[in-house]
Amino acid sequence: MTDTSPRPWLASYAANVPTDIPEQNGTLGDLVDGSAEHYPGQVALEFFGATTTYRQLQHAILRVAEGLRARGVSKGDRVAIVLPNCPEHIVAFYAVLRLGAIVVEHNPLYTPRELRHQFEDHGARVAIVWNKVVATVQDFPEDIAVSSLISVDITRSLPFGMRVALTLPIAKARESREALTAPVRNTIPWSTLSSSRTLDPAHPGPESTDVAILQYTSGTTGTPKGAVLTHANLLANAVQARAWTPTIEHAGCTVHAVLPMFHAYGLTLCVTFAMSLGARLVLFPKFDPDLVLKAAKKHPPTFLPAVPPIAERLLARAKETGASLQGLEIGITGAMALPHDLVVPFEEATGGYLIEGYGLSECSPVLMANPVSEQRKPGTVGLPLPSTEVRVVDPENPTVDVEQGSPGELIVRGPQVFSGYYRKPDETSDVFVDGGWFRTGDIVTMDADGFVSIVDRIKELIITGGFNVAPTEVENALRQHPAIRDVAVVGMPSAHSGEDVVAAVVLEPGEKLDRESIRQFARDNLTPYKVPRRIVTIEALPTSLIGKVLRKQVRDQLLQKETGRTGDLTR
Repeated sequence: MTDTSPRPWLASYAANVPTDIPEQNGTLGDLVDGSAEHYPGQVALEFFGATTTYRQLQHAILRVAEGLRARGVSKGDRVAIVLPNCPEHIVAFYAVLRLGAIVVEHNPLYTPRELRHQFEDHGARVAIVWNKVVATVQDFPEDIAVSSLISVDITRSLPFGMRVALTLPIAKARESREALTAPVRNTIPWSTLSSSRTLDPAHPGPESTDVAILQYTSGTTGTPKGAVLTHANLLANAVQARAWTPTIEHAGCTVHAVLPMFHAYGLTLCVTFAMSLGARLVLFPKFDPDLVLKAAKKHPPTFLPAVPPIAERLLARAKETGASLQGLEIGITGAMALPHDLVVPFEEATGGYLIEGYGLSECSPVLMANPVSEQRKPGTVGLPLPSTEVRVVDPENPTVDVEQGSPGELIVRGPQVFSGYYRKPDETSDVFVDGGWFRTGDIVTMDADGFVSIVDRIKELIITGGFNVAPTEVENALRQHPAIRDVAVVGMPSAHSGEDVVAAVVLEPGEKLDRESIRQFARDNLTPYKVPRRIVTIEALPTSLIGKVLRKQVRDQLLQKETGRTGDLTR
């Protein structure tokens, strides 16, 4: 890339991390092909102990690609994938891409309404679906019905002994079987694809500039938006991640896929980054600390993409059971703040690093991370990755940079940044400014060394009496109160001040709500206008599948409880 702006963060890079990466001219299929060529016998996938080598994975991808081609899938077609973490997910992803078609990832736990909204937007006519979700897709209205519905029974990828155990006529086996699989009718079984002959190697594939995936953002609220990401975008992010972690040994590392791979974070760090390393990718359909610790006995995760709640639960369970976490070299977290009181014991238990990063679906998704060295700064999301440029600007006039250290909106550009939203030109034009800089919508500060700290999202800022209040700042203060286990701060309509600052608190067991005590505690730590005007209790905070608190849902719940109506906030 051409260096057209100052990059003060480069001086803070860890040793052996390059300032830039080469331009990416290949495709995502090159990642598996390269690892199959260099490490054919290396284990690529592990699923409850069952393993697949890179050569076997490559052949499976080519067979499924041929099965899809025979059913009419061609370059540019959208193919929906609705699967948990399993070997079929990896195979399906790369098989679709091998044909030059476009992957559209979906959360298999979405409600029928949420899933239908995304299908209405992208219009895929071929879907590869976990058989637990097949009925939902079959119930779609005719105008969005898929023409080819391929059902996947993930139990077929389990070791033989586990498959036999699932058939036993006992309650535990029945519960496990019902959690993993369901009977289906009128579908194309995955086995018919995986038993196809191999795709002709001469069959034309995609170009680096072709669209690889549509990654949906905020699809559960409002209008879903599909971020258009090319092969070059996703390749660049995988290469940037490799550049950031030069100590990780290729073909000798293990990555634990505890994050859902339909999410941009899990997709890049597990589906593309791990495959590019020739890593052993250990797949978990859902996060279960006992399963992770069991797998780690044989193959400790060299690299663990996670979120703070996952790291916290894993550490707690390891202490409870006496299991070892030694061998974990790098843990990286995102989506929410990483508490320092988690970093210290986690690193003591593992002997490795636990660092915080930051990204968005529109950016493939990783934009920055703390250095994997003593140069990191806890409490920040780190430094921009190689070949990534960032600026901090006035949100009201995003062509004007704010003074160093002052809060402003983060805007970015780099090879991992998307080209726009699928079939949404107006929304696309709204998020690009000043000649191609992407507006993240996040308010940040950057220090003199280039380390970035997140203040809050623009759309979640509370405006009370003309003052902007960052919910995260208030939440961080209130969490220090001994009676509060967790808290979400939102803005509620006010006839006098625009919005009131309202705190929904989860109390520690046995504690009773003492509003005045909490307000006084807040007054000791916050400017008066930031002190919550109202404090309510809530049994549990709604969170996303990766553990991020959903403030919009908190606000909607409070509105419904108080007025019987639903709020209308964007993400």
